[in-house]
Amino acid sequence: MGKKILMMVGDFGEDYEIMVPFQALLAVGHTVHAACPDKKAGDAIATAIHDFEGQQTYSEKRGHNFTLNASFAEIRAENYDALVIPGGRAPEYLRLNPAVIAAVRHFFDAGKPVAAICHGAQLLAAARVLEGRTCSAYPACRAEVELAHGKYAEIAIDAAVTDGNLVTAPAWPAHPAWIAQFLAVLGTRIEA
Repeated sequence: MGKKILMMVGDFGEDYEIMVPFQALLAVGHTVHAACPDKKAGDAIATAIHDFEGQQTYSEKRGHNFTLNASFAEIRAENYDALVIPGGRAPEYLRLNPAVIAAVRHFFDAGKPVAAICHGAQLLAAARVLEGRTCSAYPACRAEVELAHGKYAEIAIDAAVTDGNLVTAPAWPAHPAWIAQFLAVLGTRIEA
């Protein structure tokens, strides 16, 4: 049976880290509600595309417009089975919103599955849910993970790590591993 999943998104979240998991989770039968503070269902967020082109860090380009299918003011974390936090620039400002922080804490307090990728760790650190947890993230977020008393998992860019109900990965090249591990934590079975 499909789960009801909340995806916390915002302007200039990473395009692939929003679009790919959103569509993949829908494709296997889950309900996914993408919500952003101060926006409602039908509004769009602007995404950014981060790419690895040989420089010391990623490059950033304008992505797509992603249409939200849930109104942030109406969501109640307790009505969801799991949480997905994409990376990109959005976690930088989402972590300043007390309602977002409260929602993230709910999923950890309730022991519900949480998947975060790339800069999503910034939101986890701000919510103070990483203490004693192993968490991967984009390498530039290592400081946030460690300052939040988490153990930074230094893994390949296409790998993911699971620590109990928390599934994390460094960036979108990890989608196959990250999504597969999250589906396992959700208890999703895909039969051929």
